[in-house]
Amino acid sequence: MSFPRGKAAIVGAATYGMGESPGALPIELAVGAAGLALKQAGLTFSDVDAVLGASSTNPFFGLQMAEYLGIHPKLTNNNAVGGSAFMTHVLWASMALSAGLCDTVLISYGSTLRTSSGKLNPPPSSPFEAPYNPRRPISGYALAAMRHMHEYGTTREQLADVAVAARQWAQLNPKAYKRDPLTREDVLASRMIADPLSLLDCCLVTDGGAAIVMTRADRAKDLTDRPVHILGAGEATHHLEVSNSPGLTTTSAKDSGRRAFEAAGLRPSDIDVVQLYDAFTINTVMFLEDLGFCPKGEGGAFVTDGRIAPGGSLPVNTNGGGLSCVHPGMYGLFALVEAVDQLMWRAGERQVERPETAIAHGNGVELSSQATVVLGGPETVPN
Repeated sequence: MSFPRGKAAIVGAATYGMGESPGALPIELAVGAAGLALKQAGLTFSDVDAVLGASSTNPFFGLQMAEYLGIHPKLTNNNAVGGSAFMTHVLWASMALSAGLCDTVLISYGSTLRTSSGKLNPPPSSPFEAPYNPRRPISGYALAAMRHMHEYGTTREQLADVAVAARQWAQLNPKAYKRDPLTREDVLASRMIADPLSLLDCCLVTDGGAAIVMTRADRAKDLTDRPVHILGAGEATHHLEVSNSPGLTTTSAKDSGRRAFEAAGLRPSDIDVVQLYDAFTINTVMFLEDLGFCPKGEGGAFVTDGRIAPGGSLPVNTNGGGLSCVHPGMYGLFALVEAVDQLMWRAGERQVERPETAIAHGNGVELSSQATVVLGGPETVPN
């Protein structure tokens, strides 16, 4: 069975409680976002018959959502492969909707990482990594960044340009947590965390909830004027611990992206807006390469001169990304919401001019799990 191109669509997408939500529970942020997303499509919680979601602190998140909402869904899925989990949920939801297993899918997430613990829960290190006392996950990303610099001559200045571009987008987004001006010099001068990544090469630690609502394409056109169709999706993994990565400078995004593009019948040059999981600045560089937006090794040069910033030739992370907008532990669903906002032409001051195609790419753990979704507006599918 091939991927059901254009047979499923997103009809609602929302965020809730971005930044700091003191006193809130993670599920309250997820439910807040879910309510807003359903309202956009004229639906209610009673219409939901499939609940998918993930959490870094609750392995039974989908079950908790169903219980909290008082609904009895036909399908639940708590697949947790890190921050890319939500892209995998879109893949499986598309298959389930196409097969007629359900009618309305809710994918949601909520976290109070900033106002509660403030700490991630990475998997325990194996006996092979533990003696080196890695600071997970940043140690793995620092290794990848250092190797990329060694092999391809990528510089800290180029990595800093990724953070600056994200901040410039965030300044156009009233929901972004960090909106003050940022320069390349600011990034280079910030405190070193794990060489070569300094503080401003790293994502935020925030609270936040997000949700999307999916249904079949034939039903979607009755719920919104601009449904966002799932044109293709793919996932891939090569390792869990970074010490088992077959190559520090190439991720399995090369495989997930190829599968997603093949299903969509599109190429990177056909994409109008790009949303990448930018937990660290090196992520953006490597994913642009692995997804085919530039050749391997040229990502550092590609992101300079404002190419991915507002007004650049390739809009990347238009909400400000995990570096400047929001990152409550798992960012993937926020990338999907931003892709939907752009394709529904409702992104406000940061709106790219009438895009018809977008990509949302998720990353999990230590460059371990990669998942890619290609999305399109109404004009990308037959009537």
